[in-house]
Amino acid sequence: MKSAITVIKEQFENFYLIRRLSVYELKSKNKSNYLGMAWEVINPVIQILIYWFVFGSIRQRADIEVVPGYSVPFIFWLLGGFILWTFFYQATIQGSKSIYTRLRMLSKMNFPMSVIPNIVIFSQFYIHLIMLGITFLIFQFGGYYVSIYFVQILYFIFGTFCLVLAVSLITSTLSTIIRDVHMFLNATLRMLLYLSPVLWQMTILDEPIATILKLNPLYYLIEGYRTALFGTGWYFIEHWKYSLYFWAVVIVLFLFGSMLHVKFRRHFIDYL
Repeated sequence: MKSAITVIKEQFENFYLIRRLSVYELKSKNKSNYLGMAWEVINPVIQILIYWFVFGSIRQRADIEVVPGYSVPFIFWLLGGFILWTFFYQATIQGSKSIYTRLRMLSKMNFPMSVIPNIVIFSQFYIHLIMLGITFLIFQFGGYYVSIYFVQILYFIFGTFCLVLAVSLITSTLSTIIRDVHMFLNATLRMLLYLSPVLWQMTILDEPIATILKLNPLYYLIEGYRTALFGTGWYFIEHWKYSLYFWAVVIVLFLFGSMLHVKFRRHFIDYL
């Protein structure tokens, strides 16, 4: 608990630094490209179109029933979940290698190492907000107009941010000690895409497989995003037991990640 309080305190005390360096991170990453930061949006858009073409057009997927009696085209259903997946995947992958790729810089600077994963997460968060804005406009033109239920998107954004930070604290620490962890995480997340309700509905599965896969906290977030975008209800209230489970997982991961990070960070420079 003490480690978790330390990490949280460091995030608040260095919030301005996190925001400033996250913007610099984005600019420096794309400074050699003619289209610059536009590629951060172009890449996920291309991926969405590819998955829609493969899973929607070629297989001629029927409309997806988001709630009983209410079906939507596959492309809108896919878009509602994929924008969250892109943020989670990119932030987690970049966060896992955020410390060991900056060890030389960290050895010359004086600020808490716990803010490094958050800098990377924030840089991806800005892209996520742009993608969310584009998705919002597409939904409006598609006839899925904004409703009061859209407000809950703020809650699910916060939930996603907390989950990614908790996971990144763990993976960035382990990746610094054992570099293979980053490669293993990359392979695992690619597999997780097909075990999450991003490309297909879990209602097609029999029990207990469906229930087991719902233990994945991403399911909660993705379904919450879709509920907010399509305006079909207050997901976090209607599924309050699932909400409690999700936050229990996040808290456990954060406590473990904080403990791991604080315990080993004084030795990170030794891994240069």
